[in-house]
Amino acid sequence: MSAEAVGGVLGRVLDNLGLSREMTGWQAVEAWPNLVGPRVARHARAVAFRHGTLHVEVEGSAWMQELTFLKPDLARRINQHLGSELVRDVRLSLPRTRFPR
Repeated sequence: MSAEAVGGVLGRVLDNLGLSREMTGWQAVEAWPNLVGPRVARHARAVAFRHGTLHVEVEGSAWMQELTFLKPDLARRINQHLGSELVRDVRLSLPRTRFPR
């Protein structure tokens, strides 16, 4: 079986399970540093995508406040990159563990 055939089968399986949108949403997690730029990426990291919400851990309350104001623009940029309106919300939180330097 060719790689193209496997990819087509996998795509249909994900569609049938209702997972293709979630898989596409995870591309936002991977692309986060490139979408927000190095300055923001040093202080905030995308960690998950679930049910239309991109979860982002933010280093400190000052960055949380700044990014709160940017949430609509962030969602717009991410959706533009994904080619679909998958991200309906960006949820900001402080990390559970120390933010890496």
